Amino acid sequence: MNTAAAAPTRERRTLPAIPRRHALLGGTTTMRDVRTAVRYLGVPRDLADGPAIGEFERSFAAHVGARHAVSFAAGRVGLYGILRCLGVGAGDEVLVPVPTHVVVANAVRYTGGRPIYVDCDLSTYGIDLDQAERHLTARTRAMLVQHTFGIPVAMEEALAFADRHDLVLIEDCVHALGAVVHGRQVGTFGRAAFFSSEETKTISTTMGGIVTTNDDELAGALRAFQRSCEPPSARQAARYLLKLAVYHALTEPRAHVLTRAAYELAGSRHPLPRPTEASELRGERPAHFTRRLSNGQAAVGLTQLAALAANLDHRRAIAEVYQDLLASHGFRLPAPPPTASPAYVRYPVWVKDRSVVRRATQSRLVLGTWFTSVLEESVDPRYGDYLAGSCPRAEEAAQHLINLPTHGRVTERDAADIASRVIQAAYR
Repeated sequence: MNTAAAAPTRERRTLPAIPRRHALLGGTTTMRDVRTAVRYLGVPRDLADGPAIGEFERSFAAHVGARHAVSFAAGRVGLYGILRCLGVGAGDEVLVPVPTHVVVANAVRYTGGRPIYVDCDLSTYGIDLDQAERHLTARTRAMLVQHTFGIPVAMEEALAFADRHDLVLIEDCVHALGAVVHGRQVGTFGRAAFFSSEETKTISTTMGGIVTTNDDELAGALRAFQRSCEPPSARQAARYLLKLAVYHALTEPRAHVLTRAAYELAGSRHPLPRPTEASELRGERPAHFTRRLSNGQAAVGLTQLAALAANLDHRRAIAEVYQDLLASHGFRLPAPPPTASPAYVRYPVWVKDRSVVRRATQSRLVLGTWFTSVLEESVDPRYGDYLAGSCPRAEEAAQHLINLPTHGRVTERDAADIASRVIQAAYR
């Protein structure tokens, strides 16, 4: 929060209770998606392989405006495939902006390459190109640009930087499906880009990743890599679709109290698949890392893409509510490039004391805290070869950021209530 800004009026007010629906962060799925999942669960022979995969890839490419889209079991697998197909290997360096997720760093490390961490610009939480220049060596092969929270990087500057230093530019679009720069979708600027359809992202197939590229030769290599990946089993596909249906129930306001209680009672014993394996959090490569997306998941992806425009319109409207209410109270908020139109998967807010805000609001809603570490979810950033103190802005952001939901179950009135609660908590 910008403490230099004028202090808000501190009168105590009685605010309306926030509906119980906000106790979870979900809301990406709809009953239409659940019906698709159930339909495929009822036909096991269609779960693992089938025509929905190709249809989903073609539809995704069309929505992004790319020539090619290639699907994988997760976005991290897509990134690993891009790096492999570009020949990144032992001794090569890849510029990686932080804060990011540990699996991004892992994908570089699994090739034998070395992630070189670059501090962020606090107006967007994307890469700071001045900092990137200081890390260049004769071994630097590629640069990732992460459109953090759905806030696009200034791509004109990033592309000029990459051209000037003969670097391959790869876009990390896992938060940013639908974000636009100069009227052009992110995911079409670099040599390649990778997206995620994991359960917390703009669209969800529970887990999933998609690579886009306009490079025909690279697309061919990615197709070959996809064929080399382990095919999904019907059992694994069924578990992902079952999880999608269960999570939809968990985020249903009318059933929330009972379903959430049952889920929490199960604790770590529940049989549903987790997005990140314990070994990955230690920087190790799982035994079955390179896998493909299943046909059943792709079918759900198609239903989600059919509603993407409305999904994005809703998220932008909710983000505008947060922006309007929080800006007048001196909070440090995102400042996207003037040529960019963000697509906020979550709306980031900088608060002075995150623990105070969380405690004050936890009975009403669960605030998102993506990036509590420069390498999110890592057991310790050192497992990703991160040197403490090397990216001080990212480390500071990891202590102060919260993020607010934008998904389809959040109404504009709900967003106003959430913002009011955050304001009240921050100024107690």
